Amino acid sequence: MVCINIYTTGDYSCEYGSAQFYAMCGFGGILSCGLTHTAVVPLDLVKCRIQVDPKKYKSIFNGFSVTLKEDGVRGLAKGWAPTFIGYSMQGLCKFGFYEVFKVLYSNLLGEENTYLWRTSLYLAASASAEFFADIALAPMEAAKVRIQTQPGYANTLRQAAPKMYAEEGIWAFYKGVAPLWMRQIPYTMMKFACFERTVEALYKYVVPKPRSECSKGEQLIVTFVAGYIAGVFCAIVSHPADSVVSVLNKEKGSTAGEVLKKLGPKGTFCNFINIPFEH
Repeated sequence: MVCINIYTTGDYSCEYGSAQFYAMCGFGGILSCGLTHTAVVPLDLVKCRIQVDPKKYKSIFNGFSVTLKEDGVRGLAKGWAPTFIGYSMQGLCKFGFYEVFKVLYSNLLGEENTYLWRTSLYLAASASAEFFADIALAPMEAAKVRIQTQPGYANTLRQAAPKMYAEEGIWAFYKGVAPLWMRQIPYTMMKFACFERTVEALYKYVVPKPRSECSKGEQLIVTFVAGYIAGVFCAIVSHPADSVVSVLNKEKGSTAGEVLKKLGPKGTFCNFINIPFEH
């Protein structure tokens, strides 16, 4: 196996490319996606409501105010269960498969070409991983949007799932997968490629010593900064499709093309201010 030796050597808890390594990456994905998305459910709820009904929910603060008046504090937690389950599954596939595909494509390219074409490798591996991650996410994303944007439809996942299936069959859970690909694949490609190259740039131009000489705390700071920078850029890329997903999962019988035409360019960037905190 050709190992991607882009990273500096050091003491690690498991061998790169081993089954344990992939399992740890997948588990890290569950924590980083499932927990963080669940933590920002109130913000996500208001964002989705602004996207599907901008006349009623005019802004972030107005959205929170209206939601609190109508549903109380507990209303801000609507959709937490499908959010946690869906994004945990997405994180598992996204981070686990990213490393799997990175090693797979590296083996095909060879060690020298892996380094020379590393940005293309990041893009290809992340796109491949996200393709499967969105299939895992789609059912729970559809349920989440129904719960959050259709008052009176359902308050919990246990209520929403059987109701959706009775109305539209299995299609109800997967009709949003194509817009999810439109949103998440560019987002993830930008996220991983931008993150990897930003880390390289920070160690090359900003950090005054080699990565191998940095403490774990210093490496964590670099990782955080690179992740934040990557998050802002990739959220901008994916936001129009995010608006389409929200509206599509709310409306029965609509297609992605119809929703996109209905929203227009301005509508797809509705609630743009929140995008760094999403996905």
